Amino acid sequence: MADTQVTLEDRIRPRHLGRSSPLGCAACANRRPGWFCSLGSAVLADLELATSTITLPAQASLFTQGEEARCLYLICSGYLKLTAGPEADKHLIVRVAGPGSMLGLYAVLSHGVYEVSAQSLTPAQLRPVERDRFLTFLRSHKEAQLRAVQCICQEYRFALQDACRIALAETVAARLARLLLELSHQIGEHNETGEYRFPLLLTHEEMASMTCTTRETVTRTLGQFRKDGWIAIEDSIVTVRNPDRLQNLL
Repeated sequence: MADTQVTLEDRIRPRHLGRSSPLGCAACANRRPGWFCSLGSAVLADLELATSTITLPAQASLFTQGEEARCLYLICSGYLKLTAGPEADKHLIVRVAGPGSMLGLYAVLSHGVYEVSAQSLTPAQLRPVERDRFLTFLRSHKEAQLRAVQCICQEYRFALQDACRIALAETVAARLARLLLELSHQIGEHNETGEYRFPLLLTHEEMASMTCTTRETVTRTLGQFRKDGWIAIEDSIVTVRNPDRLQNLL
């Protein structure tokens, strides 16, 4: 693998966007363990042959809920939000997806439609794979088949976390603590001191929607978490300094 010391800030503002010849998967510093981009080098080489590369500016739509799933997308850099709901101005944010995530996997495998909409939160680079080419790729590689099952299981776990956050946490502080912990594990980095760091990509209004409360309450609760020294927020980066304290609220 190439330089693995890529920073969280680099992931938010990818340096290689716009290059005519993007970095190959095997050399990419954004590779995430457990996702498709961490497959073996020979399998990755075949996957690259089946893909192209696209770039999205921030706030751009990738696909819309209910559309026929003709492609799936591997996120190489940047972040996207996945939402569900019948109307553009009234929807539920399902989760934030970052480098290594595969979007549309279930929809493609089931020959169905996208269950969510995807919109970029930052500039992003992705590798789209057409459905038929991806299915041919899967038939040729058992390792990729197993990874597809793992990714589907991961999506199930994310959905379960979302339901538990809304249904089981009795207080706003507990729901917000659970959301911060989810983001820490989904898009964050874990350092040697036990802290997590992740980009603050959601507005307080969006976080309020995900925790069934108001924007004012989110702002106040985050302020209390900062005052207690459990989290820090600087330059749009959240540092969870004491994840055990947040966990104790659940």
